[in-house]
Amino acid sequence: MNTFQEQILQGIPEVLPPKKELDATVSHAPKRKAILTPQEERLAVQNALRYFKEEWHEELGREFLQELRTFGRIYMHRFRPDYEMYARPIDAYPARCRQAAAIMLMIQNNLDPAVAQHPHELITYGGNGAVFQNWAQYLLTMKYLAEMTEEQTLHMYSGHPMGLFPSSKEAPRVVVTNGMMIPNYSKSDDWERFNALGVTQYGQMTAGSYMYIGPQGIVHGTTITVMNAFRKVLPPGEEVRGKVFVTSGLGGMSGAQPKAGNIAGCITVCAEVNTAAALKRYNQGWVDEVHYDMGALVARVREAMAAKEVVSLAYVGNVVEVWEKFYEEDIYVSVGSDQTSLHNPWSGGYYPVGFSFEESNKMMAEDPERFKKVVQQALVRHVDAINKHASRGTYFFDYGNAFLLEASRAGADIMAEDGVNFRYPSYVQDILGPMCFDYGFGPFRWVCTSGDPEDLRKTDYLALEVMTQLKESASHNIVQQLEDNIKWIREADQNRLVVGSQARILYADALGRIRIAEAFNKAIRDGRLKGPVVLGRDHHDVSGTDSPYRETSNIYDGSRFTADMAIHNVIGDSFRGATWVSIHNGGGVGWGEVINGGFGLVLDGSQEADNRLKQMLFFDVNNGIARRAWARNKEALEAIEKELQRTPQLKVTTPNLVDQSLLDKIFS
Repeated sequence: MNTFQEQILQGIPEVLPPKKELDATVSHAPKRKAILTPQEERLAVQNALRYFKEEWHEELGREFLQELRTFGRIYMHRFRPDYEMYARPIDAYPARCRQAAAIMLMIQNNLDPAVAQHPHELITYGGNGAVFQNWAQYLLTMKYLAEMTEEQTLHMYSGHPMGLFPSSKEAPRVVVTNGMMIPNYSKSDDWERFNALGVTQYGQMTAGSYMYIGPQGIVHGTTITVMNAFRKVLPPGEEVRGKVFVTSGLGGMSGAQPKAGNIAGCITVCAEVNTAAALKRYNQGWVDEVHYDMGALVARVREAMAAKEVVSLAYVGNVVEVWEKFYEEDIYVSVGSDQTSLHNPWSGGYYPVGFSFEESNKMMAEDPERFKKVVQQALVRHVDAINKHASRGTYFFDYGNAFLLEASRAGADIMAEDGVNFRYPSYVQDILGPMCFDYGFGPFRWVCTSGDPEDLRKTDYLALEVMTQLKESASHNIVQQLEDNIKWIREADQNRLVVGSQARILYADALGRIRIAEAFNKAIRDGRLKGPVVLGRDHHDVSGTDSPYRETSNIYDGSRFTADMAIHNVIGDSFRGATWVSIHNGGGVGWGEVINGGFGLVLDGSQEADNRLKQMLFFDVNNGIARRAWARNKEALEAIEKELQRTPQLKVTTPNLVDQSLLDKIFS
């Protein structure tokens, strides 16, 4: 048997490996609907075979056609490596440059079975958020990264490694695009068709950009969101303990919700139709209890409310039934949301009430039109139940999973009186937009490539030290953000947030990100950290994403349906020092509904890394603040004015505000 390093270096093996049986011990992607014509099936097999030598074509061709008809996709399961998939310490990777080794580590973390939702189908989260389309692409990409020098760039076309091209040391080592379609070809069925053909993929946000850090990333954002949601509904001084938060989804990213609820200090009730997903989160310690009986759940919630407990309860069943039963039983829900993958409603992102998980999967594959109909009926019923709770005072918000959008398309009673806006806000409109993004605060993250938990603890301390210092001179507008993140990072280790790589996340503005990164780079240079640190962020950030129903839903100048910001973000980061950059069509709210971009930056202790981090992190944040300020967002105008005073080299076009009474006069 070849060593791990030898297997990486060989890429596509010289000898045809034996066929693999489907492993029943891991979660697998649901069968995608059969959408290709017979001629397109022929093209899909032909496309897949071009990765392999001619003498294998007949055997593999028959096998790939069977995969296509069985799963709706060609995953090339035969070529899945036999070695264990996880983020190894950086020195374990065969590589000619450290940057490439760091990227290999991040790719393997995204495919770690402890991290990935459907690891053998190369899907990290969201039901369809893929790192690669097939295993041949993985093998070739890892080989290219192992061979890469500091004067080459690997270009990735929706999972396909187009090749290594000459570049410069200052250029990104990898440039990633996912799902970048001609605009008229971004409908849901377009993804189904072109993905089945093997020519594009849904990279989600951090799945296809090699920057997912397991559920910790969404735990943090959810914690900040839930804490602020309760602040919106509770009188000053009233404690969160004993108050109920109802939501659904325990899969890839949504699995973070119960842990976030515990940190926020409430009672979390999270419904999940997939028993395996619920038990996975329970076994990982992310949810405290699993309940299968509605009566027992109701009794347990009453007990927790009376005792003012902080506890997370998973219910194996449909969330619609939870909302309906809690209304019937007069259980008061303070805060409610939903985090099923409604960006992917017809392929496993949302399961209809009244059908088992197995029945739904079967219907999804065999009768997709009926499945779509019952999903829409379920959404109408779902919204009706939420509306009843809202009439009693429940604060419900859309958590960016396209719940409101798909409910409106289903004909649910979800629209506001004006017939234009939704009855309920996006969490970005009410919480993260004005409280965080407009001030430049967003999900900054890092990975210690040594794989040593002690390195992570040291970085936690350095970040805590920086934020504590920044709080001393911070304006009153951002003190709450700093305090929330100081609390988060101080308690991060004891909250056991790590799944997969030794990673951490917190919300920081440009100044905070730069200061923290400088502290890390100095610690690497001094030998206090044992290896390089990878910096990144969720694309769900100040500048990274143009998404009218989520990240830019609090842009009110009419530009929220444009995507200039995300494109400029990626281009600007690429020549300011990013180690890799990515731009995707589709994210948490759906294919064709969002353009999002991300980056990775490797800190190695060098002066060059110091220069790169200052330039890149500054632009990465302030690009978005400038756009939000131009949209006349009050908080962003304050933030950009402060940055203009602090940074003389920065010149930004700011708006002249128009008196509303003048407009009233003009249009009278």
